[in-house]
Amino acid sequence: MALDQLCDVVQRCQTIENDLYTPEDYDLFQSSARKCIEDGDIAQVLSIIVDEKNKNIVRCMGWNLVGPLVQVRLKNEENNLPHSHAILTHLLEICSSKELLVSLLEQVEAANQDAITETVMFLLQPLQKVLLNFGRKKATFLGMTLSTLLDQIARLPVSSMTEQQDDAAGLCRWCSGLLWFVKPFVEEIKHNYHSGVVHDEELRTEILKFCMKTLKEPLLGVQFTDPDQLENSFLCEFSREILVILCGIGEPLPELLCHKLLKKRDVPGFLEEEVRYPRESLANIAYLLFVHHIGIETFPVVLSPVFILQCNMEYVELLLSRTEESHLQRGLDLYEKSLVRVEDNSLSVELLELKTFVSIPQNLVKVMTQCPVHRLRSKGLSVFQLSINKFNIEAKYKFLRCMFKTSHHSGVEGVVIKNIKNLVDFSLRPGNENIWFRGINFLPLLRLVLCLPQGPETDLLQNLDRIMEALNLLRYLLLRDKECDNETGIWLEVHTIHDRFMKPLRLGLNMSKAHYQVELKNTQVKDRNKENDSGAVCTITVGNEILPNLTPELQIQALHSALFTFELIESVLVRIEEIMETLP
Repeated sequence: MALDQLCDVVQRCQTIENDLYTPEDYDLFQSSARKCIEDGDIAQVLSIIVDEKNKNIVRCMGWNLVGPLVQVRLKNEENNLPHSHAILTHLLEICSSKELLVSLLEQVEAANQDAITETVMFLLQPLQKVLLNFGRKKATFLGMTLSTLLDQIARLPVSSMTEQQDDAAGLCRWCSGLLWFVKPFVEEIKHNYHSGVVHDEELRTEILKFCMKTLKEPLLGVQFTDPDQLENSFLCEFSREILVILCGIGEPLPELLCHKLLKKRDVPGFLEEEVRYPRESLANIAYLLFVHHIGIETFPVVLSPVFILQCNMEYVELLLSRTEESHLQRGLDLYEKSLVRVEDNSLSVELLELKTFVSIPQNLVKVMTQCPVHRLRSKGLSVFQLSINKFNIEAKYKFLRCMFKTSHHSGVEGVVIKNIKNLVDFSLRPGNENIWFRGINFLPLLRLVLCLPQGPETDLLQNLDRIMEALNLLRYLLLRDKECDNETGIWLEVHTIHDRFMKPLRLGLNMSKAHYQVELKNTQVKDRNKENDSGAVCTITVGNEILPNLTPELQIQALHSALFTFELIESVLVRIEEIMETLP
């Protein structure tokens, strides 16, 4: 029936001059031909399509058959594949390129989630052929095609490096297909560039946008966590090829990463700058270059490590401001690799005037204190310490003072105080004298450290790291810096320290111990009263906070632990009080 309808409409259209077919002709041709293909009469459809008498009809209407032919390919019916391939090949030769492109892209967009890879991999070759038929006018259509393809690739899950061998979702096949797809367009740009021919700037821009988009998605989400498998990672090789393409189309990597500092680019308008050179994509380039050395051979070795650090700081800031694990990992790795090349104690205090040299440590604090991934928290701490090591003595002083004022976290404050203690110890050694960690400049920093945030009512457990490090610093100063020398100025401050720090701490310690001892006694009584109920739970209030429902045994254990902590604080406090008692 469908075949008869197709033959009828074709015979009728053969008599129509100037291709003045009606909408009904188009609808009947499409519906009958589709039904023939679905019914398996594809060989008969082929004979009609290739018949020279039907050339004009097929040229005008044939693009409507792309959808049914794609479905035949996806069903993988061996008997019909040769005929469907022959029909599609013929359509690509005689149909309108614009209409074919629209029909092909519709199939890309309509691909089912389970068949995205198979659909697109089949359509890449026809899409490439159609685009090449546009000649010099292909840039806009290429941009539209690449955008559609990348929207589809965004639907695929990004595999970790250890999962790429299986490539169940087909991401690696996608990437391989995309490289093949853009190759003739890249070669055209390179040929024109090297031949001195005025090249198509629009075409170059579309390839540039393609590279930048792939660097952002999917490549920014790929986790290269195992260096031993890096060489076997296809996505690593895909990243390398994208960087090669950028260089090939006239986008040298050094200028891309450093264009703000080198001031060699003059792209009109902020929006245009961000569209052509997205910061997330540039951040990924920096990560690939300096962490995994992908494409590093293109980067000049004459650039100083400090200059490269400055170039990378905005990318580190961007990556560390995100919450995705892959972004944070990249930010930490890039910052670490950028710092490692810098000589210790060499970064000047003037760098602290740059926004990124202050904002990045604040982002590091968030990673160290809020990130749910333990590995990243630990890495954040090591990179934070590495960054401190790179500053010169004056910059260290101002950096640590700034971080102590702004971190608002006991653990970070403890790290800062420990660094202060180490720097004081360094400064007191012969030949290391400086004006920042001894004498008049050091005292304001010491006063900032030796105080309790809320006086006697400070939560000692919550601020344990800060308090213990402050006590250790004070004890060190009293023992190391003799009163007769007073190189740090500590002996001019002992009475003030006693009144502003020691006394409130002693009072707060006594109150806390008494409170917890009462809570311990009450909990033990409740435990004895409920000893016949093994599943009993209870709640207690400590420091205006209700501890979670736990068995009495666990509550007692927690209270004993708190009391032990108070004894630890008191043991150091007693030793310092003994030292101070010897003062006149």
